[in-house]
Amino acid sequence: MVVFGGKKVGQAVAGIGGNGVGQILVAVAAALLVRLFSGPGPALLLENEYSSGDDDEKNDAAGDSDTTGEAQVPDKVFPVTIGWRNITCSLSDKSSKSVRFLLKNVSGEAKHGRLLAIMGPSGSGKTTLLNVLAGQLSASPTLHLSGLLEVNGKSSSNKAYKFAYVRQEDLFFSQLTVRETLSLAAELQLPEISSVEERDEYVNNLLFRLGLVSCAESNVGDAKVRGISGGEKKRLSVACELIASPSVIFADEPTTGLDAFQAEKVMETLRQLAQDGHTVICSIHQPRGSVYGKFDDIVLLTEGELVYAGPACDEPLEYFSNFGYHCPDHVNPAEFLADLISIDYSSAESVNSSRKRIDSLVESFSQRLSTIIYATPISGRKDSKNLKKTIVKKKGGWWKQFWLLLKRAWMQASRDGPTNKVRARMSIASAIIFGSVFWRLGRSQTSIQDRMGLLQVAVINTAMAALTKTVGVFPKERAIVQRERAKGSYALGPYLLSKLIAEVPVGAAFPLMFGAVLYPMACLHPTLSRFGKFCGIVTVESFAASAMGLTVGAMVPTTEAAMAVGPSLMTVFLVFGGYYVNADNTPIIFRWIPRVSLIRWAFQGLCINEFSGLEFEHQHSFDIQTGEQALERLSFGGSRIRDTVMAQSRILLFWYCTTYLLLKKNKPKYQQLELPPQYHQIPPKLLQLEPLEPNLPPPMEQDRSPQELESPPPPPLLDPFNLEGAK
Repeated sequence: MVVFGGKKVGQAVAGIGGNGVGQILVAVAAALLVRLFSGPGPALLLENEYSSGDDDEKNDAAGDSDTTGEAQVPDKVFPVTIGWRNITCSLSDKSSKSVRFLLKNVSGEAKHGRLLAIMGPSGSGKTTLLNVLAGQLSASPTLHLSGLLEVNGKSSSNKAYKFAYVRQEDLFFSQLTVRETLSLAAELQLPEISSVEERDEYVNNLLFRLGLVSCAESNVGDAKVRGISGGEKKRLSVACELIASPSVIFADEPTTGLDAFQAEKVMETLRQLAQDGHTVICSIHQPRGSVYGKFDDIVLLTEGELVYAGPACDEPLEYFSNFGYHCPDHVNPAEFLADLISIDYSSAESVNSSRKRIDSLVESFSQRLSTIIYATPISGRKDSKNLKKTIVKKKGGWWKQFWLLLKRAWMQASRDGPTNKVRARMSIASAIIFGSVFWRLGRSQTSIQDRMGLLQVAVINTAMAALTKTVGVFPKERAIVQRERAKGSYALGPYLLSKLIAEVPVGAAFPLMFGAVLYPMACLHPTLSRFGKFCGIVTVESFAASAMGLTVGAMVPTTEAAMAVGPSLMTVFLVFGGYYVNADNTPIIFRWIPRVSLIRWAFQGLCINEFSGLEFEHQHSFDIQTGEQALERLSFGGSRIRDTVMAQSRILLFWYCTTYLLLKKNKPKYQQLELPPQYHQIPPKLLQLEPLEPNLPPPMEQDRSPQELESPPPPPLLDPFNLEGAK
């Protein structure tokens, strides 16, 4: 049914105007839109079946009606213990044929109800290890990742349980309040809460739990408008991630950019979440002493190698004191540990002594690794099976997602006072400047060139204003959308359609302001219908330029790149806009550019609207006597305004469909964890992070010698640091 409808709509739209390439583009774009907006909605999915490779297909795979099965709001956190062994991550450089190790044979364990901190100097691999455990390490052909990752004693991926990832950068829709941000997130992620009272109570509980009650009615804010503080934003990030009651919480440098007081408040929040039953893993650089005291376990890394993993507080100090490294009194233990495992680059001698110290610590801990980390058995298979049965992902129907996203997009667009004020002032100011330069155009022969110049600068000003606004904002919004879609909050179709509709009233206001001031000042064709057509053409052009800005923002990685690519692309369309180069004189190889140039079609429409029916003063036979003659010289003769508007609409449709395809294609891809070479011949049932020597007595028994404790018989291994395929 969808394919049939797409063909019919494509044929109908293609018949409106244009030929050749234009008809093909219209047919393809219309078919895509029919599939996008009439396709089924998301289905009920088991969390462990959710994979990044088919995210969008599953997001778009269920109907508007709720699927069978029940999904209850989880009131208890399912306990999850994560173990990892021999995690090795290396980056190869094909040009120099060198290999740089980001992680080297790192092992550890994170238990539920405990706060684990990954510490180490800059460049030690903290964030890399956190991303590996969360399954968020960006894929790269030069990257190789291997190791074992187990959940509750069973080999599994991070998709087998609910997890939250709190990133360093806190991205939100700035014009929404804290309460609105949480409420909309709850509606999108927990559609099973149908009652408004239950949802408000759920959000209020989150606000109290995270200490956000005092700022609940404050706008989140951004660089333009002051909002909540940095610590409150970080806690809001945690609150948004807690909506679905995740079992594991990953936090990447949660104290970055915060003062000491706010940093301690954020860490206290994470500590409380761990006490509530969550498994909390965070990376942190150098915490203050009071923050260090909140850690239950720590992992110390230096240059990708493991120096210590185990209980925090005094245990690491006692461990390193056995090697003659004592923490002085009244010194922050975190600072002592950071100094101990850091390399001093002040001189060659200090570098050598630092490396010798670190190498000896790494070697000593690797010998005790099995007895320190895996002394406690991990939960058995039963919990993992229960986890599969209880965790489901259920999203609302397509239209419910659309209305919620439309509400959010409208609040963001209509409340953005600073941006809207600047755009309004610039529209009026530019109209006044252009109107003053082209004041009261007459009917002389020289006024013909002036009219064309005025219409051209009006088209350029409108297109550039809409383009720069969009490319300056959308890359940041795209990061938020990708993060929310990765959590399965909504599909891509409802988001794009809601964004298009919500920005229509606000986006149309500025071209109308521009036309209302410029038209009477320049004394263009003085009829009300011509004025209405003028405003309509520049408004449609503004929407087309915004759609092109969305495509540019979806295509490039950063805002800076978008600001460079967008105007450059618009300049090409400007050159072939009909004023500088006549369409009949365009080289054959470039003939297609004027057909897709939104500036050309807008300029053509304004010229037809202005010159049709005008008569000019003339003294010689070769002078232009009528507006139709002027249109002929521009190769615009025989065209209609309706054709130009339809061409702009096709361009707008094309850019929106291209944006959809780019966003769908350019979703984040993450590196897959491979088995280390030494485990390829071991049956999967034996690859469980149980105690490494289950037949041995507990390692702390008195009848065991220190040599036996420090040197458990390892299985036969290959070289774990050899990179597959690297030579």
